[in-house]
Amino acid sequence: MSTLSADSGSDVGDIAVMPEVVDQVALARLYGEPLFAMPQDLYIPPDALEVFLEAFEGPLDLLLYLIRKQNFNILDIPMLSVTKQYLVYVEQIRKRNLELAAEYLLMAAMLIEIKSRMLLPPKKTAEGEEAEDPRAELVRRLLEYEQMKLAAARLNAIPQYGRDFLKANAHIEQSLQPRFPDVSLTDLQEAWRDIMKRARLVQHHKISREELSVREHMSIVLKRLQGQRFVGFEDLFDASQGAPVLVVTFIALLELAKETLIEITQAEAFAPIYVRLAYSPS
Repeated sequence: MSTLSADSGSDVGDIAVMPEVVDQVALARLYGEPLFAMPQDLYIPPDALEVFLEAFEGPLDLLLYLIRKQNFNILDIPMLSVTKQYLVYVEQIRKRNLELAAEYLLMAAMLIEIKSRMLLPPKKTAEGEEAEDPRAELVRRLLEYEQMKLAAARLNAIPQYGRDFLKANAHIEQSLQPRFPDVSLTDLQEAWRDIMKRARLVQHHKISREELSVREHMSIVLKRLQGQRFVGFEDLFDASQGAPVLVVTFIALLELAKETLIEITQAEAFAPIYVRLAYSPS
């Protein structure tokens, strides 16, 4: 975090003198008293102006920033240069926020330890192999942190509701002639499942061969609808006749709707479904 502070004891003596006021109109009020001219002895405290140029989310974020800014190879970190720059930053935040500097100081101690281990002659393991690079653990943590940071940036780039876009709402006044919602295929499937459930409760176990005609049941449905303004969808099925008759009746309804001989309507979503003739018989 780099900061820029105003010099101690600064004054505004160099500010250009304001032009004389017209008709003694006050420029401002100070403690209730009118101020007719700009004062020439203003004092600005040293910490009155502070601009934060960089902000980091933790020690790893600062280390990654120092490495990437100077194009260092993250697999071969120059510990001396990075540690010096890191300690300069820690000294700045230690003067302002000791609690915030605690975790940064812990990382500084780790950097100094790694640098000191690198100055010692490398020790060989029992198998005769050279010891692991003291920077290996730090490099692993930095690479993992960078991957998570890049993943978070990609997620943040995805448009979010409430931040990047809002849902448009438009109010449309209904016309004088009410328009009933169309009956979807899902509504018919749900109604059909309910009928089949009731049919299984009253089904009879009879073995018989019966030939059913879709055209015949289409005529039956049309006769049932004659003289009726609306007939409930469920009232067109007789569960006592068994599942085969229910299936043929349902197919007959679909054929009549396909040929636009009947209309299947619904007052609103999840409301009962009604069937009526699509024409007025002579």
